[in-house]
Amino acid sequence: MNDLLRQKAFEIRRLIIEMLAESGSGHLGGSLSSTDILTTLYFKVMKHDPQKPTWEERDRFILSIGHIAPALYATLAVAGYFPVNELFTLRKLGSRLQGHPSKDAKLPGLETSSGSLGQGLGIAVGIALALKLKKNPARVYCLMGDGELQEGSIWEAAMSASQYKLNNLVGIIDRNKVQIDGNTEKVMALEPLHDKWKSFGWEVSIIDGHNHHEIAKALQENHEKPHVVIAKTIMGKGIPSIEGNHLWHGKAPTPEEKTVFLHELYM
Repeated sequence: MNDLLRQKAFEIRRLIIEMLAESGSGHLGGSLSSTDILTTLYFKVMKHDPQKPTWEERDRFILSIGHIAPALYATLAVAGYFPVNELFTLRKLGSRLQGHPSKDAKLPGLETSSGSLGQGLGIAVGIALALKLKKNPARVYCLMGDGELQEGSIWEAAMSASQYKLNNLVGIIDRNKVQIDGNTEKVMALEPLHDKWKSFGWEVSIIDGHNHHEIAKALQENHEKPHVVIAKTIMGKGIPSIEGNHLWHGKAPTPEEKTVFLHELYM
């Protein structure tokens, strides 16, 4: 299974590079750092059916960090929600693949719009609470960026999840330690992150966000409280020449850089 996940992640990263080069804009670094998380969710962990995207008992995935939409789009396409060729319409006029996810585009597999940072966990809390009230066994997974945790609304949602004992909710943090202006700890320090989530009433796991086995194990755990997984990742993962470089937070490769990056890309 791990070999399959590595192959899927490699394919998704290749598509991210190609679609961003085609669009000429978009966010490369965070899309690549989150790829292994998304791959493990959609090909190992979540209950979902591309042929029945509105299946009532499906697990829900909420992308709070909306600017890494290319990673979600590529994952959904590889999973069979829509044709892979549609990825190359990213950010083009009339495309269903907007720069940030939009429910108005009616893209199969997309649960919510996102763009303004800090809102996704609140949405996930609402969905998780509704599922509990309906006695629906589905789980809700919410992917957040680490720089996004500087938004106060995240912590309001965290309090609500704990208050309502939403043990069907799993938060995931793409902890690449990089945001648009540089290192998160220099812009607005987040540590001690484990202790902060613990103090808000959450169970907390810290994992290697590029190890599919660790990701799957953490995401499949059952707890009596809401659970947050702090996934230690690398900005630009898979392309050695840009790994950890905040300048690639919101930058697309040129056609020439695309060729170089695809040659560098490793599993």
